[in-house]
Amino acid sequence: MQANDMRLLKGAVVPTVLVGLVVIGVAALLAGFEGALGAAIGTLVVCVFFALGIVAVSYAGRVSPMMMMTAAVLTYAVKIIIVMALLKTFEDATAFEPKAFGWAVIVCTIAWTVGEMRGFMKLKMLYVDPEAPVPGQGGPR
Repeated sequence: MQANDMRLLKGAVVPTVLVGLVVIGVAALLAGFEGALGAAIGTLVVCVFFALGIVAVSYAGRVSPMMMMTAAVLTYAVKIIIVMALLKTFEDATAFEPKAFGWAVIVCTIAWTVGEMRGFMKLKMLYVDPEAPVPGQGGPR
């Protein structure tokens, strides 16, 4: 991973973990240990899935910009489908509180997305290569 990718990852992980801790605390107050466990699992799922998405997009970005955009769209779609499947699968779980799991996933996904958007906005990344030759401006023939 490049330094920009690590800063972006950090910008998304930190607020997600902080929000996740708040959700775990609220779930513990409302539903006891089972609620806290469900919220912790939900927070962990979001952090792992979305971090893997950033790693995949980073790797694809080294291949080509077109591949990077494709990887971003595909990883997002796959993450959302898997998270929806997990929510459906765990709706009748008894080892932990499924509602706490669901709320943690929703709230942490929003926190991750906001953190990632904020991280992108703070990156000082060049959109063009300043040393690239300009077409029509002369040069070697």
